[in-house]
Amino acid sequence: MEKKSRRNFMKTLGSIGAAGVVGGSSFLSSCSKVQTTSGDKIRLLTSSGELVEVDKEQLKPADMPSLTENQKRGRKGLPGRSWVMVIDLSKCRNARECMKGCQNHHQLRPEQHHINVLQMQDAEHTAPYYMPKPCQHCDNPPCTKVCPVNATFKREDGIVLIDNERCIGCRFCIAACPYSARVFNWFEPRDAEKYEGVTYNIEANVPQKKGTISKCLFSADRLRDGKLPTCVSSCPNGVYWFGDRNENAVTNGTTKETTSFSKLIKENAAYTLMEELGTKPRVYYLPPKDRAFPFQGEIEDHHS
Repeated sequence: MEKKSRRNFMKTLGSIGAAGVVGGSSFLSSCSKVQTTSGDKIRLLTSSGELVEVDKEQLKPADMPSLTENQKRGRKGLPGRSWVMVIDLSKCRNARECMKGCQNHHQLRPEQHHINVLQMQDAEHTAPYYMPKPCQHCDNPPCTKVCPVNATFKREDGIVLIDNERCIGCRFCIAACPYSARVFNWFEPRDAEKYEGVTYNIEANVPQKKGTISKCLFSADRLRDGKLPTCVSSCPNGVYWFGDRNENAVTNGTTKETTSFSKLIKENAAYTLMEELGTKPRVYYLPPKDRAFPFQGEIEDHHS
Protein backbone atom coordinates (compact mmCIF):
# COMPACT_ATOMS: atom_id res chain seq x y z
CA MET A 1 0.00 0.00 0.00
CA GLU A 2 1.34 3.39 -0.90
CA LYS A 3 2.15 5.55 2.10
CA LYS A 4 1.04 9.16 2.23
CA SER A 5 1.28 11.96 4.74
CA ARG A 6 -1.87 13.91 5.43
CA ARG A 7 -0.16 17.08 4.24
CA ASN A 8 1.05 15.50 1.00
CA PHE A 9 -2.24 13.69 0.56
CA MET A 10 -4.15 16.95 0.90
CA LYS A 11 -1.65 18.82 -1.25
CA THR A 12 -1.89 16.23 -4.02
CA LEU A 13 -5.65 15.97 -3.90
CA GLY A 14 -5.93 19.72 -3.52
CA SER A 15 -3.96 20.42 -6.68
CA ILE A 16 -5.98 17.87 -8.61
CA GLY A 17 -9.30 18.73 -7.04
CA ALA A 18 -8.92 22.49 -7.12
CA ALA A 19 -7.92 22.33 -10.76
CA GLY A 20 -10.92 20.11 -11.34
CA VAL A 21 -13.20 22.57 -9.61
CA VAL A 22 -11.91 25.54 -11.58
CA GLY A 23 -11.10 23.77 -14.82
CA GLY A 24 -14.19 21.57 -14.80
CA SER A 25 -16.43 24.52 -14.05
CA SER A 26 -15.00 26.73 -16.76
CA PHE A 27 -14.91 23.87 -19.24
CA LEU A 28 -18.53 23.05 -18.52
CA SER A 29 -19.46 26.69 -18.80
CA SER A 30 -17.92 26.91 -22.24
CA CYS A 31 -19.43 23.64 -23.39
CA SER A 32 -22.93 24.22 -22.08
CA LYS A 33 -23.33 27.32 -24.21
CA VAL A 34 -24.01 27.07 -27.93
CA GLN A 35 -21.41 28.96 -29.90
CA THR A 36 -22.59 30.29 -33.23
CA THR A 37 -20.09 29.95 -36.05
CA SER A 38 -20.18 31.18 -39.63
CA GLY A 39 -23.41 30.57 -41.55
CA ASP A 40 -26.14 28.44 -40.02
CA LYS A 41 -23.80 25.95 -38.32
CA ILE A 42 -23.16 25.65 -34.59
CA ARG A 43 -20.83 23.48 -32.54
CA LEU A 44 -22.07 21.20 -29.76
CA LEU A 45 -20.42 18.81 -27.32
CA THR A 46 -22.10 15.40 -27.23
CA SER A 47 -22.53 13.32 -24.06
CA SER A 48 -19.59 11.18 -25.25
CA GLY A 49 -17.32 14.23 -25.35
CA GLU A 50 -17.25 14.58 -29.14
CA LEU A 51 -17.41 18.05 -30.67
CA VAL A 52 -19.88 18.10 -33.57
CA GLU A 53 -21.19 20.71 -35.99
CA VAL A 54 -24.90 20.75 -36.90
CA ASP A 55 -27.39 22.94 -38.70
CA LYS A 56 -28.93 25.47 -36.38
CA GLU A 57 -32.39 24.85 -37.81
CA GLN A 58 -32.26 21.20 -36.72
CA LEU A 59 -32.01 22.07 -33.02
CA LYS A 60 -35.03 21.73 -30.78
CA PRO A 61 -35.26 22.40 -27.03
CA ALA A 62 -35.33 19.19 -24.97
CA ASP A 63 -37.04 18.75 -21.61
CA MET A 64 -35.46 16.85 -18.75
CA PRO A 65 -37.21 13.49 -18.23
CA SER A 66 -39.76 13.54 -15.44
CA LEU A 67 -38.79 11.98 -12.10
CA THR A 68 -40.27 8.72 -10.86
CA GLU A 69 -41.64 8.52 -7.32
CA ASN A 70 -38.50 6.61 -6.32
CA GLN A 71 -36.32 9.43 -7.65
CA LYS A 72 -38.41 12.13 -6.01
CA ARG A 73 -38.22 10.43 -2.62
CA GLY A 74 -34.48 9.85 -3.00
CA ARG A 75 -33.83 13.46 -3.91
CA LYS A 76 -35.83 14.85 -1.01
CA GLY A 77 -34.13 12.82 1.71
CA LEU A 78 -35.29 12.41 5.30
CA PRO A 79 -37.02 15.56 6.61
CA GLY A 80 -35.48 17.21 9.67
CA ARG A 81 -32.29 15.15 9.54
CA SER A 82 -28.71 16.40 9.16
CA TRP A 83 -26.38 13.42 8.91
CA VAL A 84 -22.73 13.49 10.05
CA MET A 85 -19.93 10.95 10.45
CA VAL A 86 -17.02 10.92 12.90
CA ILE A 87 -13.99 8.68 12.25
CA ASP A 88 -11.70 7.85 15.18
CA LEU A 89 -8.24 7.30 13.69
CA SER A 90 -6.88 5.93 16.95
CA LYS A 91 -9.14 2.89 16.58
CA CYS A 92 -8.48 1.89 12.96
CA ARG A 93 -6.32 -1.21 12.47
CA ASN A 94 -6.96 -1.67 8.74
CA ALA A 95 -9.40 -4.54 9.18
CA ARG A 96 -11.14 -3.31 6.00
CA GLU A 97 -14.46 -4.81 7.03
CA CYS A 98 -16.00 -1.42 6.26
CA MET A 99 -14.78 -1.72 2.67
CA LYS A 100 -16.07 -5.28 2.29
CA GLY A 101 -19.48 -4.42 3.69
CA CYS A 102 -19.77 -1.41 1.43
CA GLN A 103 -18.79 -3.38 -1.68
CA ASN A 104 -21.36 -6.07 -0.95
CA HIS A 105 -24.12 -3.59 -0.21
CA HIS A 106 -23.58 -1.42 -3.29
CA GLN A 107 -22.77 -4.06 -5.95
CA LEU A 108 -19.16 -2.94 -6.38
CA ARG A 109 -16.42 -4.83 -8.18
CA PRO A 110 -13.26 -5.82 -6.19
CA GLU A 111 -11.31 -2.83 -7.52
CA GLN A 112 -14.09 -0.33 -6.75
CA HIS A 113 -14.31 1.46 -3.40
CA HIS A 114 -16.82 3.93 -1.98
CA ILE A 115 -14.63 3.99 1.09
CA ASN A 116 -10.91 3.24 1.20
CA VAL A 117 -8.41 2.85 4.05
CA LEU A 118 -5.18 4.75 3.42
CA GLN A 119 -1.81 4.27 5.08
CA MET A 120 -0.76 7.67 6.39
CA GLN A 121 2.35 9.27 7.89
CA ASP A 122 2.28 13.01 8.58
CA ALA A 123 6.04 13.57 8.86
CA GLU A 124 9.31 11.63 8.63
CA HIS A 125 9.66 11.01 12.34
CA THR A 126 6.01 10.59 13.31
CA ALA A 127 4.21 7.30 13.72
CA PRO A 128 2.09 6.05 10.81
CA TYR A 129 -1.62 5.33 11.05
CA TYR A 130 -4.61 4.26 8.97
CA MET A 131 -7.22 6.67 7.63
CA PRO A 132 -10.59 5.57 6.19
CA LYS A 133 -11.72 7.97 3.45
CA PRO A 134 -15.35 8.00 2.29
CA CYS A 135 -17.13 10.77 0.37
CA GLN A 136 -17.11 13.85 2.59
CA HIS A 137 -20.74 14.83 1.75
CA CYS A 138 -19.78 18.48 1.62
CA ASP A 139 -22.22 21.26 2.43
CA ASN A 140 -20.62 23.20 -0.44
CA PRO A 141 -19.97 20.35 -2.90
CA PRO A 142 -18.08 21.27 -6.08
CA CYS A 143 -19.20 18.03 -7.75
CA THR A 144 -22.87 19.02 -7.94
CA LYS A 145 -22.08 22.37 -9.53
CA VAL A 146 -20.48 20.92 -12.65
CA CYS A 147 -23.01 18.19 -13.51
CA PRO A 148 -24.78 19.22 -16.75
CA VAL A 149 -27.83 16.98 -16.23
CA ASN A 150 -28.49 17.32 -12.48
CA ALA A 151 -27.56 13.69 -11.94
CA THR A 152 -25.62 14.41 -8.74
CA PHE A 153 -27.25 16.54 -6.08
CA LYS A 154 -27.33 17.38 -2.38
CA ARG A 155 -30.41 16.42 -0.35
CA GLU A 156 -32.09 18.30 2.47
CA ASP A 157 -30.54 15.92 5.02
CA GLY A 158 -27.00 16.68 3.79
CA ILE A 159 -26.27 13.56 1.74
CA VAL A 160 -24.82 13.94 -1.75
CA LEU A 161 -26.32 11.34 -4.07
CA ILE A 162 -26.12 10.28 -7.73
CA ASP A 163 -29.09 9.44 -9.95
CA ASN A 164 -27.77 6.98 -12.51
CA GLU A 165 -31.00 7.16 -14.44
CA ARG A 166 -29.78 10.63 -15.43
CA CYS A 167 -25.99 10.23 -15.36
CA ILE A 168 -24.42 10.48 -18.83
CA GLY A 169 -20.93 9.51 -17.70
CA CYS A 170 -19.26 12.82 -18.57
CA ARG A 171 -17.08 12.55 -15.43
CA PHE A 172 -17.05 16.29 -14.75
CA CYS A 173 -17.91 15.48 -11.12
CA ILE A 174 -14.83 13.25 -10.82
CA ALA A 175 -12.63 16.12 -12.00
CA ALA A 176 -14.31 18.54 -9.59
CA CYS A 177 -14.11 16.40 -6.43
CA PRO A 178 -11.03 17.38 -4.37
CA TYR A 179 -11.25 14.14 -2.34
CA SER A 180 -11.13 11.63 -5.22
CA ALA A 181 -14.30 10.11 -3.80
CA ARG A 182 -15.99 9.02 -7.04
CA VAL A 183 -15.50 6.00 -9.29
CA PHE A 184 -16.52 5.34 -12.87
CA ASN A 185 -18.16 2.09 -13.97
CA TRP A 186 -15.87 1.16 -16.86
CA PHE A 187 -17.15 -2.40 -16.96
CA GLU A 188 -20.33 -4.32 -16.30
CA PRO A 189 -21.09 -4.20 -12.56
CA ARG A 190 -20.51 -7.07 -10.19
CA ASP A 191 -23.16 -9.84 -10.36
CA ALA A 192 -25.00 -7.97 -13.12
CA GLU A 193 -27.09 -11.05 -13.97
CA LYS A 194 -28.47 -11.25 -10.42
CA TYR A 195 -29.75 -7.67 -10.63
CA GLU A 196 -31.33 -7.99 -14.06
CA GLY A 197 -34.89 -6.66 -13.91
CA VAL A 198 -34.44 -5.20 -10.39
CA THR A 199 -35.94 -1.71 -9.99
CA TYR A 200 -33.25 0.94 -9.60
CA ASN A 201 -32.89 2.22 -6.02
CA ILE A 202 -31.42 5.72 -6.08
CA GLU A 203 -30.62 5.60 -2.34
CA ALA A 204 -28.46 2.48 -2.75
CA ASN A 205 -27.33 3.27 -6.30
CA VAL A 206 -28.22 -0.31 -7.22
CA PRO A 207 -28.34 -1.84 -9.75
CA GLN A 208 -25.11 -0.22 -10.86
CA LYS A 209 -24.87 0.68 -14.55
CA LYS A 210 -21.88 0.57 -16.89
CA GLY A 211 -20.82 4.04 -18.06
CA THR A 212 -22.04 5.89 -14.97
CA ILE A 213 -20.58 7.28 -11.74
CA SER A 214 -20.71 5.68 -8.30
CA LYS A 215 -19.77 6.98 -4.84
CA CYS A 216 -20.32 6.71 -1.08
CA LEU A 217 -23.95 7.35 -0.17
CA PHE A 218 -23.86 7.07 3.64
CA SER A 219 -26.07 4.02 2.89
CA ALA A 220 -29.07 6.30 2.45
CA ASP A 221 -31.39 3.33 1.95
CA ARG A 222 -30.45 1.93 5.38
CA LEU A 223 -30.94 5.30 7.06
CA ARG A 224 -34.52 5.33 5.78
CA ASP A 225 -35.01 2.02 7.61
CA GLY A 226 -33.53 3.40 10.83
CA LYS A 227 -30.21 1.55 10.44
CA LEU A 228 -26.61 2.74 10.51
CA PRO A 229 -24.60 2.88 7.26
CA THR A 230 -23.05 -0.44 6.25
CA CYS A 231 -19.46 0.74 6.79
CA VAL A 232 -20.32 1.93 10.31
CA SER A 233 -22.03 -1.27 11.39
CA SER A 234 -19.42 -3.53 9.70
CA CYS A 235 -16.42 -2.14 11.60
CA PRO A 236 -15.33 -4.42 14.49
CA ASN A 237 -13.07 -1.86 16.17
CA GLY A 238 -15.25 1.14 17.06
CA VAL A 239 -13.83 3.44 14.40
CA TYR A 240 -17.07 4.98 13.17
CA TRP A 241 -19.65 7.22 14.79
CA PHE A 242 -22.72 8.28 12.82
CA GLY A 243 -25.74 10.36 13.62
CA ASP A 244 -27.87 13.47 13.31
CA ARG A 245 -26.34 16.90 13.82
CA ASN A 246 -29.78 18.36 14.47
CA GLU A 247 -30.19 15.99 17.42
CA ASN A 248 -26.54 16.51 18.42
CA ALA A 249 -26.17 12.75 18.76
CA VAL A 250 -23.94 10.14 17.13
CA THR A 251 -23.83 6.37 17.66
CA ASN A 252 -20.80 4.11 17.52
CA GLY A 253 -21.30 1.28 15.04
CA THR A 254 -19.42 -1.27 17.15
CA THR A 255 -20.33 -0.48 20.76
CA LYS A 256 -23.77 1.02 19.95
CA GLU A 257 -22.97 3.78 22.44
CA THR A 258 -24.64 7.13 21.71
CA THR A 259 -22.97 10.38 22.69
CA SER A 260 -23.07 14.12 22.05
CA PHE A 261 -21.76 14.96 18.59
CA SER A 262 -20.56 18.45 19.55
CA LYS A 263 -18.85 17.19 22.70
CA LEU A 264 -17.13 14.35 20.84
CA ILE A 265 -15.56 16.56 18.19
CA LYS A 266 -14.73 19.41 20.58
CA GLU A 267 -13.06 17.41 23.33
CA ASN A 268 -11.06 15.31 20.86
CA ALA A 269 -9.87 18.15 18.59
CA ALA A 270 -11.65 16.81 15.52
CA TYR A 271 -10.82 18.21 12.10
CA THR A 272 -12.10 17.99 8.53
CA LEU A 273 -10.09 17.32 5.37
CA MET A 274 -8.91 20.26 3.28
CA GLU A 275 -10.96 22.78 5.20
CA GLU A 276 -9.24 25.60 3.31
CA LEU A 277 -11.19 24.75 0.14
CA GLY A 278 -14.46 25.83 1.72
CA THR A 279 -16.23 22.59 0.85
CA LYS A 280 -17.54 22.19 4.43
CA PRO A 281 -17.31 18.39 4.84
CA ARG A 282 -19.70 16.43 7.06
CA VAL A 283 -17.06 13.82 7.87
CA TYR A 284 -14.96 14.63 10.95
CA TYR A 285 -11.71 12.95 12.01
CA LEU A 286 -10.44 12.38 15.54
CA PRO A 287 -6.60 12.44 15.63
CA PRO A 288 -4.70 9.12 15.93
CA LYS A 289 -3.76 9.67 19.57
CA ASP A 290 -3.37 6.85 22.15
CA ARG A 291 -3.89 4.21 19.51
CA ALA A 292 -5.75 1.08 20.46
CA PHE A 293 -3.71 -1.11 18.09
CA PRO A 294 -0.07 -1.13 16.92
CA PHE A 295 0.51 -0.15 13.31
CA GLN A 296 1.04 -3.25 11.15
CA GLY A 297 2.07 -1.62 7.86
CA GLU A 298 5.30 -1.87 5.89
CA ILE A 299 6.91 1.23 7.43
CA GLU A 300 6.49 0.22 11.09
CA ASP A 301 10.18 -0.69 11.46
CA HIS A 302 11.28 2.84 10.57
CA HIS A 303 9.77 4.33 13.73
CA SER A 304 10.34 3.74 17.41
